[in-house]
Formats: sequence, structure tokens, C-alpha cells
Amino acid sequence: MKNIDWGSLSFGYVPTDYNVRCYYRDGQWGEIEVCSDEYIKMHMAATCLHYGQEAFEGLKAYRCPDGKVRVFRMDENAARLQSTCRGILMPEVPTELFEDMVKKVVRLNQEYIPTYESGATLYIRPLLVGMSAQVGVHPASEYLFMIFVTPVGPYFKGGFSTNPYVIIRDYDRAAPLGTGCYKVGGNYAASMKANSIAHEKGYACEFYLDAKEKKYMDECGAANFFGIKNNTYVTPKSSSILPSITNKSLMQLAEDFGMTVERRHIPEEELETFEEAGACGTAAVISPISYIDDLDTGKRYTFSTDGKPGPISTRLYNHLRGIQYGTEEDKHGWTKVVIE
Repeated sequence: MKNIDWGSLSFGYVPTDYNVRCYYRDGQWGEIEVCSDEYIKMHMAATCLHYGQEAFEGLKAYRCPDGKVRVFRMDENAARLQSTCRGILMPEVPTELFEDMVKKVVRLNQEYIPTYESGATLYIRPLLVGMSAQVGVHPASEYLFMIFVTPVGPYFKGGFSTNPYVIIRDYDRAAPLGTGCYKVGGNYAASMKANSIAHEKGYACEFYLDAKEKKYMDECGAANFFGIKNNTYVTPKSSSILPSITNKSLMQLAEDFGMTVERRHIPEEELETFEEAGACGTAAVISPISYIDDLDTGKRYTFSTDGKPGPISTRLYNHLRGIQYGTEEDKHGWTKVVIE
């Protein structure tokens, strides 16, 4: 175990010892390579640099109270990466290769997996990039798939606590028929300006309305949105939203709790009917929302009057975290033990 103060970690980059790589050349994937170099050597005309032909994923490894290390739903991350590959014309990474590389990189860097008590985790970042030189707008012929890991603390400084959000109308994260449903870097570059404005105004994150009509709730920052009312879990349905594995898991848990789940358009005015609301994703799991301000209309939608997360969000968060850490029954078979 490395001599790191796990409790003081932010959600940032900490160097680890190894990453794993696999190249796609001549129409097939090669062998898994172990590398200690943090840098990638690539041609200056690589398609990932000029035409954005790159994709990534994010998942975590958890050191559990029983001493085992578990990874959460990596098959879903593999499937989402494959969907992105189909969308931007890259060769699909087979699920078996994806999972083998995740297991290998976690085991190679197991001394960097934070202790259970710290609340920190080992973040796993798979990355797929087009490597071959191309001046015209065409898919690459060679690709690099690599995975690196880094120990991280909570995404938000306060951990599982409420945060204010603000609706930003002047910017769109993605168009309805664009790449919003794929995990590509361009979507995140497109969100940086709005995110900066939100931070300047004192909010934790920006909230996007649908790009076409500006009537419906879309994504909050880089996370999916959900609202709770009348024992119902409601989350937006849109072709521009990235399908969150965390949100998919929360919807299943809500059904397990006997709740109704609705995935549909959510008009902005419906916000005032929600008892609780939250943003969800791998990094934060759930970030409960205290209120959402619409600065254009002067309207504030409040979901927490005492600044504390609501009871259903808390129950969902604790149960999902319990599954990830092996302290709650994993009846859906979501976790895999990668280190006994």
C-alpha cells in the first residue's frame, strides 16, 4: 500500500506505476502490453488530434471491507464504448478484451487502491484514440486502446451533500442528432464555457435544456438528472443525453424499492413538483441538488430547504454504494471481484 493520505485526495490525477495498452492494426487487435510510460507517442496528423476521433469511459475499483477489490458493471462500460465506436467509426473493443485490461491494470496498481475507510476509490479511465496520420476527414486505420488508473477522492468537495445548479440557455452541450449519446471528448469541450459561467456565478454546475426547443430538462453538467415525486423516479429521455450506467442502476434500484420509474421528457415547469432532485454519474454517484435557478426568468426550484439530501436519494445512494463495496446484496450481479 502506497504512503498516500487517501482522505485528502481530490478528484484529480495521481501518477500510478502502470497502464495497459492494445493496438488495432491491419484490421485486428493485438496483444495487451504493460507500460510504465505516462505519455503516448503519436503522429502530429493523428485523427484523434484533428477530427476528434477518440472515446473514453470511466469506472471505479473499490477496496471493500471484506478485503476484496470489486469493479462495478464493467460490462456496461464496454457496451457503451462499443456504441460510441459504432457512432464515430472506430473498431469496437471486444468486451473480453476490455474486461481483461481492466482487471490487469487494477491488479498491477493495487497498491494505489485507497482503503475502504477513506471513502476514496481507484478511478479507471479507458481511452480509445485514432492514431494513423490523416489530413482528409476519414476514419483512422490504426487505433490505440489504453487504460490508466488513478486514486481519487469525492467529485464534489462536500461528498454526498446538496449543491445548487443553474440553467444555462446560451450554450448547448450537444445537438439532438449529434454525439451527445456517445462518450467523446468533444461533448465535454462543448460544456466547459457554460460550466465556467456557472462556477463564476457561485453554482456547482450548469444545467442544459434541450437544444431544439429549450423547453425540456436535458443533462446537468456531465451527469444525468433525476427527480423524485409521488414515489416515482423520473429521468429525462433524449437522444442527446449520454446513457449513464449509474442512472441505469438507480432506476433498477428504484424499481426494487417498489417505486415507479419514468424515462420521458421533463418540461422545466415540472421541476416545481419534484420533492427531491439529483445529478448522477460514476464520479459522484449521486449529487443531490438543493435548488436550480433559472436566471432568465428569476425562478428558483427548491428541492431541499434544510440543505440536506432527501430520504429517497439517500436510500438509493447508500444502497448503490453498499453494492459497490460488497456490504449489500448484489442480486443483479453488477460487481466483479478482481482481487480476492
